[in-house]
Amino acid sequence: MVQVTSMVDYENVDGVAVLTLDNPPVNALSQGVRQGLLEGVARAEADDTVKGVLIHCKGGTFIAGADITEFGSGPLEPDLRSVLVALDNAGKPIVAAIHGTALGGGLETALCCHYRVAVASAKLGLPEVNLGLLPGAGGTQRLPRVVGVEKALQMVTTGVPVSATEALEAGLVDRVIEGDLRTGALAFTREKIAQGGTLLRIRDREDKLQSAREHPEIFDQLRKAIARKTRGFLAPEYNIRCIEAAVKQPFDEGMKTESKLFKELMTGPQSAAQQYFFFAERQAGKIPDLPKDTVELPIARVGVIGSGTMGGGIAMNMVNVGIPVTIVEVKAEALERGLAVIRKNYENTARKGRISQADVEQRCALISGSLDLNELADCDLVIEAVFEDMAVKKDIFSRLDGIARPGAILASNTSALDINEIAAVTKRPESVIGLHFFSPANVMKLLEVVRGAKTSPEVIKTCMSLAKRIRKTAVLVGVCHGFVGNRILFYRQRQAEQLALEGAPPHQVDKVLYDFGFPMGAFQMSDLAGLDIGWNAKTSRGATVKDRLCEMDRRGQKTGAGFYDYDENRNPTPSPVAEELFAEFAAKAGISRREITDEEILERCVLPMINEGAKILDEGIAIRASDIDVVYVYGYGWPVHRGGPMHYANSLGLDKVLARLRHYHELTGDDFWKPSQYLVALAEKGDRFS
Repeated sequence: MVQVTSMVDYENVDGVAVLTLDNPPVNALSQGVRQGLLEGVARAEADDTVKGVLIHCKGGTFIAGADITEFGSGPLEPDLRSVLVALDNAGKPIVAAIHGTALGGGLETALCCHYRVAVASAKLGLPEVNLGLLPGAGGTQRLPRVVGVEKALQMVTTGVPVSATEALEAGLVDRVIEGDLRTGALAFTREKIAQGGTLLRIRDREDKLQSAREHPEIFDQLRKAIARKTRGFLAPEYNIRCIEAAVKQPFDEGMKTESKLFKELMTGPQSAAQQYFFFAERQAGKIPDLPKDTVELPIARVGVIGSGTMGGGIAMNMVNVGIPVTIVEVKAEALERGLAVIRKNYENTARKGRISQADVEQRCALISGSLDLNELADCDLVIEAVFEDMAVKKDIFSRLDGIARPGAILASNTSALDINEIAAVTKRPESVIGLHFFSPANVMKLLEVVRGAKTSPEVIKTCMSLAKRIRKTAVLVGVCHGFVGNRILFYRQRQAEQLALEGAPPHQVDKVLYDFGFPMGAFQMSDLAGLDIGWNAKTSRGATVKDRLCEMDRRGQKTGAGFYDYDENRNPTPSPVAEELFAEFAAKAGISRREITDEEILERCVLPMINEGAKILDEGIAIRASDIDVVYVYGYGWPVHRGGPMHYANSLGLDKVLARLRHYHELTGDDFWKPSQYLVALAEKGDRFS
């Protein structure tokens, strides 16, 4: 065996040159891998005793993609295209042996081999679209030539990898290997050597492009089908254009189109935002002040107090990964209703083919219900998920303190209340933590983990780890009203309502936010959540537009009316009632109404979010600016192609953000607009949120 580079070994195994890649943890296409492949293939070509080449990887995976850490630096030679040209032009058969994942540049490398074999558990895909990119080394030109245009379009616009079985059916792999991959791949390589004949490169294949040439309408059909999901994103459209180029242009011309569009995306703001977010999400799990030797507590059984929308969704998260759950309710009918909703949710999922009926039964069997809080005595974690009332929560935690076993974690699903105040009613404040799930809890990816003043490192580590286990992205935050997400949201909502008082109708405000990239605007979001959250019919005095709407039984989508009117399918139309109420309240307050531009609406909704984010950082409520962005992308629908509010501020320039905040502060005289001192300091130094 010869070491070609520190990452690639070369061995002649009875006429087959085996190139073994070893670049932990995922065999990324770093410079040493590229150099090793280039030199290894050249060595094999020059050796008359070598009749074929096998590319094989050590560790848990084949090449899982590009080395993303090189994205920000200049290109290091050799570039990937040069390596792939060498593979493509090789005069001896080359076989890629795939295990784990072959993603992005890894799959593009495999596509330049003459054959591909894989173990049954392997996954193959081109996920570049999720980084705001497209495959830039021939992936969009080769993939449709081997799997067909429709399958290629699906793969590049979703980024979702396919299984080895699916890849075999599509023609992406030539054989699924049972048993040892290296042994099976060597045998396959020798078969192909023995067969001889002309080596057909994927780039020279045209047969699977013919259907799309005869039916070019498939491209626009796909555009319409994915328009809602990909709204605002450039990368899906650019991927489609590249596949169109594969169909309409000769291979070399298609490669030029791919290269041009790749460069446009790579140098554009969307890819920068999506790459930033890729790292931000991973950074969120790193807690700098958590000792490395912190012990993680075992979580084998979970208790949930409350079987409503949140409690039921939280329970589903647990049983989805095999953790048994006991749900406790106050009334039998509420418990029965909650358990029935959980079963119905699972059965709906089964009808869509996402899980089997056996999965439904297995998961439901892991949930037990009770009316007795004492049934939670053996739980390792108890999550309270009742309505937002401090007195009720304190009563529950006081009782739990005498029931839960020593060392059990006591968590509240509160979205805004003081965890320290809740913890203070127990004799174990070190075991109390906030676990703020987002609704619907079984769907939304974000989990705000709220550490109290006395929460122990072991409890924090356990909850952050549990989040991964139940497939959530956790962000650790501190205690303040609303934590990170809802605290910032309050400022946007307040300004949206002020804009409506000053003359911008709710549907205009919402359209501006929707066009920016949010899934819905401020008023539609309020209607969806329910206008009566925090509203009390007995104490209501009609002090706000929202109060008056609730008094009129216009409480949002659930009553068919709120800030909007809704039809039987919950489709909204602007409501004259709501607009008249805003005009009435404006008149009482002496507010002169006017036409407001979309630009002003966007500034006045987004700038307060940035400013409050800066205050949160200054107070240490969030560890990093990027943590705030993760909260907003996964919890509130901030468009990932804009990176999050703090990244967006950086992209605008903090000096410009500060200037506009000062403009509104001077214009209104309202301290609502007073810039955060932290933001001022950064902007005046020419710095950024980091």
